Amino acid sequence: MLATVHSGVVVGVECVLVRVEVSVTSGLPSLSVVGLPQSAVREGKDRVRAALHNAGYALPPRRITVNLSPADVKKEGSGFDLPLALGLLAGSGHLSDTAIEGYAFLGELGLSGELRPVRGTLPVAAACRRNGVGSLVVPSANAAEAAAGGGRLEVIGAETLAEVVGHLQGSARLASVEVDVEELLRGVPPDGADLAEVRGHPGVKRALEVAAAGGHNLLLRGPPGSGKTMLARRLPGILPPLTHQDALEATTIHSVAGLLPPGQGLLHHRPFRAPHHTVSAAGLVGGGSPPKPGEVSLAHHGVLFLDELPEFSRSVLETLRQPLEDGWMSLVRARYRVRFPARVTFVASMNPCPCGHLGDPRRSCTCDPTQVNRYRSRISGPLLDRIDLHVDVPVIRYRELMDQPGGESSIAVRERVTRARGLQRKRWGVDRYEGSRRQAAYWNAALPPTGVERWCRPRPAGERLLEDAADRLGLSPRAIHRVLKVARTIADLEGSEGVGEVHLAEAVQYRGG
Repeated sequence: MLATVHSGVVVGVECVLVRVEVSVTSGLPSLSVVGLPQSAVREGKDRVRAALHNAGYALPPRRITVNLSPADVKKEGSGFDLPLALGLLAGSGHLSDTAIEGYAFLGELGLSGELRPVRGTLPVAAACRRNGVGSLVVPSANAAEAAAGGGRLEVIGAETLAEVVGHLQGSARLASVEVDVEELLRGVPPDGADLAEVRGHPGVKRALEVAAAGGHNLLLRGPPGSGKTMLARRLPGILPPLTHQDALEATTIHSVAGLLPPGQGLLHHRPFRAPHHTVSAAGLVGGGSPPKPGEVSLAHHGVLFLDELPEFSRSVLETLRQPLEDGWMSLVRARYRVRFPARVTFVASMNPCPCGHLGDPRRSCTCDPTQVNRYRSRISGPLLDRIDLHVDVPVIRYRELMDQPGGESSIAVRERVTRARGLQRKRWGVDRYEGSRRQAAYWNAALPPTGVERWCRPRPAGERLLEDAADRLGLSPRAIHRVLKVARTIADLEGSEGVGEVHLAEAVQYRGG
């Protein structure tokens, strides 16, 4: 007897639908799984045997062969436990072929038959929608995640194998799970601490607003205790709310990495990732076997913050150059080729010198010029060239700290940022396409050269100012384009149609260091 059950395997952040084919034939009793099963899948057959036995189902004493098709794709993870169990039940006559027709299944089985959550449910659900699968059965803890993509796919959550069998046999139907995504994302308040709590630093707050409005990368330099980290951690609170599509993309990465809390359908807030300076290259940009997303991808549509930038290994920092430029990370291994999204707002902080007090009016610097140059050279020129705004964070004096008001709240700044982003979406359009991949280009930092030429070209007076600044500061062509994008963002914050001289002057000021 032959039975076929549908499931899926995640490669990178994409899902490949898999046919679990079960053949029960005469021969010595055995159970073998073929089709490039990896360790968790091979071990799954023992979990499945125990779960079936404890649920009251006996496998026939015959030769059972399970094929996972396509056979040239590695099958990773414990999510094949449920489809394997149902395939064995169908192949041994406990379930009819019509009962499992139109369904896909995903889930790990405990020895008692309990269904446990697995990684990557969201991309599997998306693949089922694209390929016309009618219903997807998953553990209850993954049901909200699978249903968050909307569409016509029916999502069913179950607690045990017995519940799934009862549903398929019609004896105890399970209810489908629906998620109101618009309600989930509507009116979500800013995440994190309020910008109004920061005293002083009007210039740095302005730079944060510009960075948020255009998705620009930001470097904060200042003595220890000047507030660099405090300011950086308030950036997510002034970013616009996540759209449904952006929330799906960010949630998919966290789902694949196993970082999505059970029962949560979508990420409500933009991610904020702040890895320690001892992070490895694989931890920062992704890697392993199979490749898993790194911190830069986990911060997709959010903020990647590297505190004390020169303390990171230079070789690790250099791996950021491609994702910061392209908005994605491509990993090529002997048996894998995956591409992880990595469209982030990159924020870094650093001291001006090894002791941290160069330019500090309170304390004298003890570093000689050689030490200062060696410290700053830990960050390569090409990486610095990819950071749009270089901002000094001075020390706030006691009277300023105690007497000055905090200023605008994150909500007020967020409203201006959202309006500026709306202008960018309207100007450039929501999407542009490269091959079959969707590439968001609705913030200024992501504009390609054609967009810079069309939307960021300054007036004659501004061109002369930019030419003088490029000669004086030695700006590269990439840096000039980034200055123009920043100027376009500043103009958007003011609601200006064109890029004026005053907008360029402020943008050039952010490259002065």
